[in-house]
This record gives sequence, structure tokens and C-alpha cells, in this order.
Amino acid sequence: MRKAILFVFAFTAVASQAQQLNKAFKAGEQLSFRFFYDSWLADITAGTGTTTISEEIEEVDGKRVYHIIGQGNSKGAFNLFFKVNDRFESWVDTASLLPEQFKRRTREGGYVYDDDVYFNHQAKYIRSRRAVKDIPEGTRDVVSAFYYARNWNLEHLKVGEIYKVSFLLDDSVYTSGVKFLGRDTIRIAAGRFASLKFKPMVIKGKVFSDPYPMTLWISDDKNRLPLLAESKIVVGKVKMELTGFRGLRHEPESRLGP
Repeated sequence: MRKAILFVFAFTAVASQAQQLNKAFKAGEQLSFRFFYDSWLADITAGTGTTTISEEIEEVDGKRVYHIIGQGNSKGAFNLFFKVNDRFESWVDTASLLPEQFKRRTREGGYVYDDDVYFNHQAKYIRSRRAVKDIPEGTRDVVSAFYYARNWNLEHLKVGEIYKVSFLLDDSVYTSGVKFLGRDTIRIAAGRFASLKFKPMVIKGKVFSDPYPMTLWISDDKNRLPLLAESKIVVGKVKMELTGFRGLRHEPESRLGP
């Protein structure tokens, strides 16, 4: 589940090409997701997740910030053999949409990973629990990148074009790419939507042998909601889908029906 969340967040780091002004979301927004295994044999829910922007604008070092929280938890029988309880928090400048702080608390089976990251964008470095490292200008954590990229100007997308991606993960800055596949219409738990279809590139290794194993659908409206992400495995697919939303800044015009 953690990898699915992180890769979706990593995709959204295309924010390096986004507009400076936030037009996509507002304080109080909440998105809900389901993580599940889908095959011809069964549709099994492994967990659920939410991303929430606090109702009140907070303040960090004299800057007004959105406090954004992402959570993921295993569900049902999965708790018996691989319990997951992940929480990610980011404090994001309301003007620049640059993160000021990032907090991670990961509990997955026997795996535990905690971190606190502080950004100094003027001096271009981050300080975490484990390191102090230089960063390129405009570097974001995976949560703040998700929200910043929702303001990306998509008017000039070209099918087949690959857009470069940079994001901070575990004290390292990664550069990847996102391939635009075109427009699509999909049906998910939250309804039927007009969407933009992408393939994010991931790091090849033990988990993925194909650099483009995942397909991601984003709502084709001003909200730019993550609708569905799926990765093929040996039998079936692992998916994350949007199940609900509230507090959107705009009417979900891409929603075509239930």
C-alpha cells in the first residue's frame, strides 16, 4: 500500500511545471480512497486512505500554511498478517505552495519508519532526522507535490510526450518522468468521470521490472482529482480508486454520472 501511495504522490511532482497560484483546492477538502486487489477470481479490499486539508489555515515561521494529512490503513483480514498504519503530514506555504515541514510515520507489518523534514528553500537544503542535504530549487515532499501539481497547466499536453518529474523521498531527490496517454472516460466508486490518462515512470528493481508499470487517471476539470491508479501483477491488478470527496474548491464538472 505504501508504494502505491508514494508512486501516486511521486507522479504529482510534475509540479515543477505548475502555475504559482493555487486554483485547484481549498482548506477543508477531503478525498477518500480504497486500495484493492482485482482479478477474475475476486475483488478484495486491502485498505483505505484519506487526504485531508485542515479547515483552518495555520502558521509556521510567520508563513500561512495549509496543513495537509495523508493516511492509509489496512482493513479486515489484512490486519492479521500485514497491518498497515501510515501517516504523512505536510505544512505548505499558501502563497508559493512550497513545503515548510514534512512528517512521516510508517507502520507496515514489522517495518517502522519515522521522519521529520524541515525545508530551507532560500539556502536550498533540507534537514531531516538522518541527514542535512542540498536540494534543487522548488523541491517538494511527496504530499505537497501532489497538491501543487493539481495546479499544473494541462492545456498544452501532447499525447506520448514525457514530462520530467522531481521529488524528495527518504532524504533523496529523484528525477523520473510521466507519459501522457490521452483523454479517457472511466467509472469508479465515486462515479463516472472524464479523465486525463498518464503513465508515471518508477524506479526499476525488486518491485517493478517495467519502468512504466502503472496507469493513472486524473479528473479532467479544475479540481484535478486523482481518480484511479492501477498496476498489473502476475494475476490481476492492484488498484487505488477515489471513493468519495467533500470540500472541493470547484464543482466536479468531469463527473458525468453515478
